[in-house]
Amino acid sequence: MTLHQTLAPQAPDARMSGITKLVVMAVGGQGGGVVAGWIEDLARAGGYAAQATSVAGVAQRTGATVYYIEMCSKTDREPIFSLMPAAGDVDILIASEMMEVGRSILRGFVTPDRTTLIGSTHRALAVSEKMVPGDGIANAAEVVAAAEIAAQKLVLADFEALAVGAGSVISASLFGGLAGSGALPFPRAAFEDAIRASGKGVDASLRAFAAGFDAVTMPAPALTRGAAPLRDATPLGPAALVGEWDQLLSRAAALPAPVVDIARAGLRKVVDFQSVTYGAIYLDHLQTVLKGDDAAHGFALSVAAAKYIANAMAYDDVIRVADLKTRAGRFDRIRTEMGAKPANVMHVTEFMHPRAEEIAGMLPAKLGARMEASPKWMARLDRWFNKGRHLRTDGVFAFLALHVLGSWRGYRLRTLRHKYEMDHLARWLVLALQTQPVNYDLAVEIIRCRRLVKGYSDTHTRGLSKFDRVLAGIDLIKHRDDAADWARRLREAALMDEEGRALAGALATIRSFA
Repeated sequence: MTLHQTLAPQAPDARMSGITKLVVMAVGGQGGGVVAGWIEDLARAGGYAAQATSVAGVAQRTGATVYYIEMCSKTDREPIFSLMPAAGDVDILIASEMMEVGRSILRGFVTPDRTTLIGSTHRALAVSEKMVPGDGIANAAEVVAAAEIAAQKLVLADFEALAVGAGSVISASLFGGLAGSGALPFPRAAFEDAIRASGKGVDASLRAFAAGFDAVTMPAPALTRGAAPLRDATPLGPAALVGEWDQLLSRAAALPAPVVDIARAGLRKVVDFQSVTYGAIYLDHLQTVLKGDDAAHGFALSVAAAKYIANAMAYDDVIRVADLKTRAGRFDRIRTEMGAKPANVMHVTEFMHPRAEEIAGMLPAKLGARMEASPKWMARLDRWFNKGRHLRTDGVFAFLALHVLGSWRGYRLRTLRHKYEMDHLARWLVLALQTQPVNYDLAVEIIRCRRLVKGYSDTHTRGLSKFDRVLAGIDLIKHRDDAADWARRLREAALMDEEGRALAGALATIRSFA
């Protein structure tokens, strides 16, 4: 039974004498079509003529699917509706994510003389944002600032979180936001009746609708002043190891105040990666940096070192990847993200693609070095292992294989990969410490350059290559007064694109005057 047959039509509202034009922008899985259907049925049940169309997009690559609804009061004359929205001619725009808020403004759908903009503040990162080696996430604050200027009325809330909290999807909470905005002259009950008439997931949708409605109509709660102090989780394990861990925490707590929090975070990371003994080595490295640092500089060198020494020591190798993929918490997280119920059977497939270099790196240092020096053996390793493999870790065999591999922590310190990583760390720290007495700011930038090295396999190789090229560029300008600024520019250029085109341009600029 359709909605307009079950609800008594309302008298047309005077504000709806013309055609009201409404756009919903949503990607796959967000229920944009559901919202459009609810709005269309809502209008018809309220005594209006309505039409809904859609123009498909390709998820986050070329934009969301645009659902377009037009409605007007019924008269003796049949209305002629448009099939697509036009720039500057939209009354209400609903955007399912902050990127879609920005796209709607860029496409001219949002105008200050007429448009009510309803948007969700959460982010679903676009492919282009994920591809950038550095932080490619667009600045949502800039989108909000633009929306405040572009829209006649702006309604923003995290409709995704509201929907998830209600056990539903964002379509229902956005519909609640539309109802609460007052942009359409229908009572709340009419919106809820539209959801009930759909007959699918009604209870959860009504909960999410109510959450969205309340978020728009109720005043925001007062923010709690101050942040909770950082607390370490109580460790579990043999008393001797717990005692060693407590000693490490005491050492970290005795560091200068600006360094303490980041040092504790780095300590947790390296101990989780290897052992408490490894954590002591981390603090030894940090103490070496602190010997030449001082409060006059705000301990900036030590703060940077506390972060990036930990990253360098907790590198991503095959053992680490296998360990992370078989932790119980990971499967719990996946079940939560997928919305799996206890009765659901969840299949988890891992894609493994080790290169010959990863296999040689897992061997004892001397044996691995001999393998790498032999083109014949490297070709064999490549032929044997360099194949994409899909492993079902919800099955016993694949899970046990990765779990055993992930338990080789004690062996890791004897591998060729570990030798390479520690040699690289030592050279990097020596360079920074030698630079510090001459140019403190440049030494800090050299420490921060370790950000370029991350991941494993091809990602690690590219990052290491960029790191070496940046340090080579720094060597050309290290005697200049603005050397630190140029070092920062080189690092940022290296993070701009995967291929290194921006870095090549920055290096060419330096060579032109060095």
